[in-house]
Amino acid sequence: MKADDITQRDWNTATQLVRGGTERSQFNETSEAIFMNSGYVYATAEEAENSFNGTLERFVYSRFRNPTVAMFEKRLALIEGAEECRGMASGMAAVYAALACQLSAGDRLVASRALFGSCHYICAELLPRFGVKTELVDGRDLNAWKKALSTKTNVVFLESPSNPGLEVTDIPAVCKLAHEAGAIVVVDNVFATPLLQQPLKMGADVVVYSATKHIDGQGRCLGGAVLGTKDFVVDKLTPFMRHTGPSLSPFNAWVLLKGLETLELRMQKHCENAAKVAAVLETQNALSRLLYPGLKSHPQHALAMSQMSAGGNVIAFELSGGKPAAFGFLNALRTIDISNNLGDSKSLICHPATTTHQRLKPEERAEVGITDGFIRLSVGLEDVRDIIDDLQQALRA
Repeated sequence: MKADDITQRDWNTATQLVRGGTERSQFNETSEAIFMNSGYVYATAEEAENSFNGTLERFVYSRFRNPTVAMFEKRLALIEGAEECRGMASGMAAVYAALACQLSAGDRLVASRALFGSCHYICAELLPRFGVKTELVDGRDLNAWKKALSTKTNVVFLESPSNPGLEVTDIPAVCKLAHEAGAIVVVDNVFATPLLQQPLKMGADVVVYSATKHIDGQGRCLGGAVLGTKDFVVDKLTPFMRHTGPSLSPFNAWVLLKGLETLELRMQKHCENAAKVAAVLETQNALSRLLYPGLKSHPQHALAMSQMSAGGNVIAFELSGGKPAAFGFLNALRTIDISNNLGDSKSLICHPATTTHQRLKPEERAEVGITDGFIRLSVGLEDVRDIIDDLQQALRA
């Protein structure tokens, strides 16, 4: 390990977020440079040969690695406490690559049932087409995990907190069961971010992110990341990436680097605002159900707070009256935007049953609590009084 690598690992998180992974060019620029190139040149044919056969370590093609992307990868790895990271074109590219790179026909995948719509599609429909056997379980139920993992398993996949129902999985306990079954554990940590929860320290093997969410945090670009051990990233993930091409754009990587610089400040405000909004929503009679990990009323509050340092910025709630009530509420909002994204500086709200999870059958949505009156709110960075005023007037409407 280089001396500067050792220094960077000793830095505190705020310093890593601003300076981690930075590599300056010969021009000694202050801000990280954007290397918008697809290829690289070689001084000799021998240099090109050695670059491709692995005897010389250097950049050879931006589908494989790129200097700007590498800076983003190194910075995120430092924050996560991971040995290696690879940037991806999107969060879903990260999820699919993390699973597909290590699963073959006949292998077994056990996943929590409460998943983002596209993650559910990958686990329940796409991977089984290629002969992967998938079993979905109630992620909150350790007995369900024990039963499913009593059979040899190759990979375990879960979200905690889940999207959109904020279900919390006991990560250390599931990791122990999974490892006893011979499985690699992949955790989608997007709701918590690496600042509120670090699954690798709880026993997980691989962590995935949609960097489109809080890491960018301002609705500007797509991006994703997969983090894990050097052996996993180099031996399994990198060959899959090289030959399937889910590459992160250098420009997007630069935007994400800039996002990381302010992630800690933004997450503090996100969590502060969300906690205040959740406390007010808890007093509203129009809501038949309210879910926020930071509230004591959350059914898994104690577990959530043992794994997370704060409740995050996503709140879920249900309006009695089903879809008409939900749509009436959404259409009455004046400040908060209707959008399927989250983790943005702007407060965003959506109706999962007709957007992010509309592909699921009604009974599948019911299993994870997504009713026709169910709403997901991503609390932004506006003045919290304006967010609360908007929610209250829309509830009255």
